[in-house]
Amino acid sequence: MKPYMILSLLLISQLAFGQKYFSKSGKISFYSDAPMEKIEAHNTSASTVIDASTGQMEWAVMIKAFQFEKALMQDHFNENYMESSTYPKAKFKGKIDNLSEVRFTQDGRYPVTVSGQLEIHGVTQPVTSEGTITVKGGNISATSKISIAVADYKIQIPKVVADKIAKKVDITISADYQIMAAAQ
Repeated sequence: MKPYMILSLLLISQLAFGQKYFSKSGKISFYSDAPMEKIEAHNTSASTVIDASTGQMEWAVMIKAFQFEKALMQDHFNENYMESSTYPKAKFKGKIDNLSEVRFTQDGRYPVTVSGQLEIHGVTQPVTSEGTITVKGGNISATSKISIAVADYKIQIPKVVADKIAKKVDITISADYQIMAAAQ
């Protein structure tokens, strides 16, 4: 191997070691399918960070930023169910369990298992989710799906609408990451 190739490989490996990736435009959607009504909302302003050297991952999303098809649903969601004035954010802190199988500097699709603590409505619960990290042309993206029980997060559903709202909610998460600049 030529000396300049060895130097290039060393530089690339140094860039990958300790590298952090972030996004301020992560997408979180949730879907609830009940017999009386389907409820769906989207948020495209979630913040997320991945530390490629440790596998640590964090997400944060403002509850009021979820957009619904019907304005009344959005009002009820924020005021009656999520109490977003009291609990303005949902957060996840965890790690990629199988980090050794992910090559952040090599194109590919890498199945991952992520585990950590999910905080919604002031309640923190342990969660584990399967997902995919995709590396293509130096760009990093991640996707995952998880299903949670509303009752696990002490979200009160009034009896009058209990049949309209599913007991479980499916959450889809995705982000396109950028390299976080090193601190000066």
